[in-house]
Amino acid sequence: MIIELHLLQSFPVSNLNRDDIGQPKTVRFGGVTRARISSQSLKRAARELFTSHGLETGDIGRRTKQLPERAGILLAERGKCEVGRAQLVAQEALAAFGFGVTEDRGRSEYLLYVGPAAVEHLADYCEKRWDILEKALEKEEKRKADAKKASRTKVKPTQKELIEARKVFDSSRVADIALFGRMIADNQDFSVISASQVAHSISTHAVANEFDFYTAMDDMRPAEEPAADMMGTIDYNAACYYRYANLDTDRLLRNLFGEESVPPEELSAEDKTLLVRSVRAWLRAFVHAVPRGKQNSMAAPTVPDVLLGVARTDGAWSLANAFLSPVGDVADLMDTSARRMTGYFDQIRDFYGDEELRGVHYGSLDPSGGLSDRQPRGCQEAKGIDAFVEGLIGSAGL
Repeated sequence: MIIELHLLQSFPVSNLNRDDIGQPKTVRFGGVTRARISSQSLKRAARELFTSHGLETGDIGRRTKQLPERAGILLAERGKCEVGRAQLVAQEALAAFGFGVTEDRGRSEYLLYVGPAAVEHLADYCEKRWDILEKALEKEEKRKADAKKASRTKVKPTQKELIEARKVFDSSRVADIALFGRMIADNQDFSVISASQVAHSISTHAVANEFDFYTAMDDMRPAEEPAADMMGTIDYNAACYYRYANLDTDRLLRNLFGEESVPPEELSAEDKTLLVRSVRAWLRAFVHAVPRGKQNSMAAPTVPDVLLGVARTDGAWSLANAFLSPVGDVADLMDTSARRMTGYFDQIRDFYGDEELRGVHYGSLDPSGGLSDRQPRGCQEAKGIDAFVEGLIGSAGL
């Protein structure tokens, strides 16, 4: 089953997601420049909200380069040896799994997305193979002492090491890894196919970035000195965004419990609860996800005005092309954008059919009498976020 979220959300003066020179991100779409918020930024904002919407800390993974450091601390706490030496041994353990380790700080070469038990499993492996890892460390220390020798080369892990590595990188029952997937370049066996797809959000209309000129004053300056002690500019824009994301609940099921997972109705009570909590957290977190860029200076923590949720057996339809022709200078930008979005949704249904649809749910902050002609055909109107989310979960058969 596929669950889709289509959201319309307006932000006032803001710079939620900056490019490399500090400007709000943009894209050319439909012949004009649009405001843009990257999918990565939105996923990060959603992940940070998962524990506020039903998931526990133990359900959540971590992105880190510091596995050897944390495992070394744990080994020292267990009394194996002093922490510095234990961290070096843990580095050798990670290298034995086939992962690159930086020369300067002994961290993994890139961020590794791991479950909450990864550090403990790496420490367990170090204890089990301590003597072998100590010998490998001595060899590495000799290599570093000889300046003529090349840098460390990655090794191909043995079958025994792979078995241990699978414990460290086990992602079963880790909700956010199951939702967003994991790419591990050094060993594709540890990669996880994402259950969720997230689009870059784009404005429904043309946008031109602007800048705010500011000054700062020295509160202790003598009266005769110039007032402005610092000057600068901050880039910003204001836009109504179309946001889209989808979730494959079948893939989520397999990611959480293994490729041979049973259907949702045959899960144990505990596993069914985790599956539903993960879907509920994904829905609620994405509705509320707002990137944190420049929020302290611009304070634009808005919520979506219009929510369209769809449950379907297969397929997925982004409605971004409803705005291929940008919404023009209108008195009610949100109302016009909502009519564009829902009207385009019904046009797709009319042409391509909607036999796969199992539920269409609609919610809006606008309770006016004209609301009905903004709704898509045959939808269930939700009077609040709880009804919207639980209605989608029910339509998805969970």
